[in-house]
Amino acid sequence: MKNLKTLRNQKRLSQQALADILHISQQSVYKYENDLTFPDIDTLKNIADYFETSIDYIVDYTDIPHRIEPTIELALTRDEADIIHKYRLLLPKYRSIIHTVADGYLDYESNK
Repeated sequence: MKNLKTLRNQKRLSQQALADILHISQQSVYKYENDLTFPDIDTLKNIADYFETSIDYIVDYTDIPHRIEPTIELALTRDEADIIHKYRLLLPKYRSIIHTVADGYLDYESNK
């Protein structure tokens, strides 16, 4: 749980201050940071909520420090996925051309 100590230090909190925020003891924070014991799931949720991160980050399962947000799954056809792949390979100046062309076709279709 080394990331807990990192997060706490980034906010310039003492172990006691974090303990007060989380309604746990300072000894618990010390034990978590030094891998002497592990917090229960409710405490992990509270830590993640306070630091606006994920439980995965706190327990070193990922190195992504931000909260993991829900995503919407989109079902793409092979053709759509191919176009997106090609679009991502383009330089930004060429992407803007694609936007202009698509907007032109959409305007044309809506004015029929």
